[in-house]
Amino acid sequence: MALQLYNSKTRQKELFKPITEGHVGIYKCGPTVYSDPHLGHARGPIIMDTLKRWLEHSGYSVRLVENVTDVGHLTDDGDAGEDKLQKRAKLEKLEPMEIAEKYFWAYFDAMAALGVQRPDIIPKASGHIPEQIEMTEELIKLGYAYERDGSVYFDVSAWEDYGELSGRNPNDLVEGTRVEVRSDKDDPRDFALWKRAEPEHIMRWNSPWGEGFPGWHIECSVMSTKYLGDEFDIHGGGLDLIFPHHECEIAQARAAGKDFARYWLHWNMITLGGEKMAKSKNHFVTLEDLFKQFDPLVIRFHLLRSHYRSISDFSEESVQSSAQGLKRLLDTYQEVKRLSSGDAADSDAFAALRQAFGDAMDDDLNTPQAIAVLFDATREINTRLSQKPDGPYLNAATMFYEDYLGKIFGVLAANPETAKGDMLDGLLELLINQRQEARLKRDFKTSDAIRDSLAGLGITLEDTTEGSRWKLN
Repeated sequence: MALQLYNSKTRQKELFKPITEGHVGIYKCGPTVYSDPHLGHARGPIIMDTLKRWLEHSGYSVRLVENVTDVGHLTDDGDAGEDKLQKRAKLEKLEPMEIAEKYFWAYFDAMAALGVQRPDIIPKASGHIPEQIEMTEELIKLGYAYERDGSVYFDVSAWEDYGELSGRNPNDLVEGTRVEVRSDKDDPRDFALWKRAEPEHIMRWNSPWGEGFPGWHIECSVMSTKYLGDEFDIHGGGLDLIFPHHECEIAQARAAGKDFARYWLHWNMITLGGEKMAKSKNHFVTLEDLFKQFDPLVIRFHLLRSHYRSISDFSEESVQSSAQGLKRLLDTYQEVKRLSSGDAADSDAFAALRQAFGDAMDDDLNTPQAIAVLFDATREINTRLSQKPDGPYLNAATMFYEDYLGKIFGVLAANPETAKGDMLDGLLELLINQRQEARLKRDFKTSDAIRDSLAGLGITLEDTTEGSRWKLN
């Protein structure tokens, strides 16, 4: 089965065919770095990281670009309000770029803890001001934008295809009632490409229209095409970005003569205890606080248990269930790895399960179904373990887990805790060997002391005919 992806633009699953054979270009709308990363920031990076891993596993080379918005994202999508970074800078009494750096690293440190590999390119909006000015000038030249009192707006009425992604009819669009319609716009539907900086505005650059700063939407049109080409394969983002952000991206990019993205992937929201997360109601949780309660890789695994286009609910009970499920998989992996040898792997042992896993992933990245395959495999492996399988089977089982739990789902080797885990394995083996030597010398006092000390740390030793083995309680 070949990879099929649901294209939000066509509203159907489509066979994935990259523009350049063997190569895939992906653009992901990244964070606005003005506050601590929270649970809502986790889903998109995990999904796109998993997609990239699967594409690479399938033989593609992949370039993933994720932008960082460090200027231009106003507090209101209707081109009004303060810049989010400048507002936070006033609150913390820091320079806006200090805020950007602080939360940039907070975000990517949190992503690393979640096993998310660093994107290939991480462009910042503030580092691409000349390119954004250049595209704005081109849109004015082509008749798709106009300048009013130092600000430049995209003329929605001049672009007939506006609404092609969201399905909204431009004639029916009415600007939200939260803010007054700006008097310098010709039409309330028009959106800012460049904003005039008021005297108190700190973040400002010179432009042909005076000092100002870029609008939010244009940065993504500029940076995606700069690093992936005028036409690229996949654009990803949350459902909440379809309108206005992605709709505006498509309009300005295509109006500037760029074919832009072929496939649009949008993931659904995360709910917290069944309710939509909302900062305004203080109904959200930061990743820093979350990591104090749960292993970050458990959070990653939990989010992969829901299909990316469905809502993922987050509650203590649901995450505990995911933690227990992941532990079952990891316990069996640790056992087959412990028993495996240097023998060649049995290439046929997991052929059907590998096919089933691949079919699930190729079906619009159906990670819940792929995880179900892992549990099916684990039940089969545990049954075979009771029958004392040979080395080739054990090696094949080990490779199966390392390919899919590790390389694809990123819950084995993608976390720095792995090194600690390897050290723990070595230390426990050392203690088990010391205990075995004590038993051979009939020094049961020392033997029992080692066993009881480990039990006090939550580690149970099981004595079998093939030797002692350990497991975490």
